[in-house]
Amino acid sequence: MLKKFNQILDAASDFLAHRKGLLPLIGILLVLTNAILQFFPSAGWFAATNFLLHLGVIIAILGIMLAWAL
Repeated sequence: MLKKFNQILDAASDFLAHRKGLLPLIGILLVLTNAILQFFPSAGWFAATNFLLHLGVIIAILGIMLAWAL
């Protein structure tokens, strides 16, 4: 189990090392998607809880931290 986790972590690290701006870009897109969903009343739970906003901010911050470390 731990060996498999290490392999996945190594593969993700190698992938993200060459694409340092990918996670912050995904985070920004999630935040923008949340802003657009605020105008649609049929968005329901996503718009009411701002789930995509929170998820986007967390992913963007983690992406910046990983880009700085790699």
